[in-house]
Amino acid sequence: MINLEKCEVCPRKCGNDRTQYRGFCGGGDKINISKAYLHKWEEPCICGENGAGAIFFSGCNLKCCYCQNYKISHDNYGKEISVNRLSEIFIELQEKGACNIDLVTPTPFVYQIIKALDLVKHKLNIPIVYNCGGYELPETIKALKGYIDIYLPDFKYYDNKYALKYSGIPDYFEHVSASLKEMADQHKKLVFNNDILQEGMIIRHLAIPNLRHDSRNIIKWISENLPNESFLISLMSQFTPNDNVKENYPELNRRITKMEYNSILKKASELNLNGFSQDKSSAVSDYTPDFDLSGI
Repeated sequence: MINLEKCEVCPRKCGNDRTQYRGFCGGGDKINISKAYLHKWEEPCICGENGAGAIFFSGCNLKCCYCQNYKISHDNYGKEISVNRLSEIFIELQEKGACNIDLVTPTPFVYQIIKALDLVKHKLNIPIVYNCGGYELPETIKALKGYIDIYLPDFKYYDNKYALKYSGIPDYFEHVSASLKEMADQHKKLVFNNDILQEGMIIRHLAIPNLRHDSRNIIKWISENLPNESFLISLMSQFTPNDNVKENYPELNRRITKMEYNSILKKASELNLNGFSQDKSSAVSDYTPDFDLSGI
């Protein structure tokens, strides 16, 4: 059982008493969210006609310098709600026609999410999506077995030197690789209903300027270590420098080039990986939601 009085829900294992103080992630013992709505910019198989029922949680156990959701991941913008209210939001999104319940950056609130799902899981007939940054403890993923239908993790870095430089994490690869194996073990095959994903995993990778060789190593690892029938891969080109990058990380202060992205796509094609890619025109700030506390 996850203990909020000495939090070790993620690999940071900050040990903070979240009933009294916030953890490294910014989370306390109350759920904090910034928006809940029908989100139509996820991968096609998890959007459907009406969109994913996205719930954006505030705070994050990653602190990526280039985060497009900086306002909520770093600044913790949001509103505190109860477990009961979260369970009500699940039902409200389903009633609006959501394709699924899309838990965005849920890691800091795994304990509360499980409690909310326990209240209404019997009323939900759409999949639950765990949309995370990949920096997870396998033990936490195991605790989610039976609650999560679709895992949607990022795989950001192969070489930990980049994880340390851009996300402040010295051990990203060890944890993302172990957690993805656990996710794949829970849902060994992709399950669809009329082209809409019901079970399985989509592994996202955001192409970052100057890191195409690291990206190709990620793709190679995925191909060699996970059953091909258990996942889709989503290669994203939407990197857009935020103000923090512009001020402090000049080497990242640009969008990725056509050559960089095509090199990554070529590797995925060579290894016969199925999934999605973005048009380079996706690299615009319009993809960032307006975190206006709506739906809360």
